[in-house]
Amino acid sequence: MAEEDISKYLRQTHDRVFEHNRAWAKEQGEKDPGFFAQLSAGQNPEYLWIGCSDSRIPAEVITGLEPGEAFVHRNIANLVCNTDLNVMSVINYAVRHLRVKHIVVCGHYGCGGVKAAMTPKDLGILNPWLRNIRDVYRLHEKELDAIPEEEARYNRLVELNVVEQCRNVIKTAAVQQSFAKDKFPIVHGWVFGFRDGLLKDLEIDFEKMLGDIQKIYNLTE
Repeated sequence: MAEEDISKYLRQTHDRVFEHNRAWAKEQGEKDPGFFAQLSAGQNPEYLWIGCSDSRIPAEVITGLEPGEAFVHRNIANLVCNTDLNVMSVINYAVRHLRVKHIVVCGHYGCGGVKAAMTPKDLGILNPWLRNIRDVYRLHEKELDAIPEEEARYNRLVELNVVEQCRNVIKTAAVQQSFAKDKFPIVHGWVFGFRDGLLKDLEIDFEKMLGDIQKIYNLTE
């Protein structure tokens, strides 16, 4: 593609976003004249969504949630690392100030971050981030190594990673203290499948997991 054609293509793709935005704003205003006044008044979301940065999984689109219903944080492989001030700040704000009722950690089958973590090679700047997933593999090494088929093992690691990130969410003081006082938020682990577009609920037993971790990580005092 010639340089002039590339420039034209980039302008078109950029302009398309604004065209869609104008159409969306017009449609929303026609459907509900008070929509933007309500939106500008503040947010009161029920959900905190912690998902993967993968461009194919927009939280509101796959769940049908409307603007204002979900506070969203996304990163590579939907990790909740205690040294990541970004995700820790998001959780703290969502729980203590927005008072969300549910926290969802949502992974997806076919996750590139999880697959990269299963590859024994130096990936440069990604190494510290992917080490968190490799640690999940280490914790569940016997179960995973007993799965002979590679894709099935890969998918199971995706699920186990979600479970471990839910556990990391529950370890936070904000979640523990809020639940002790108000009985929310509840933490959920979900996985999205590209082949059918459906969400799978891993059915995290939140209260049991909370009780188990509090032997060591109790921050309610």
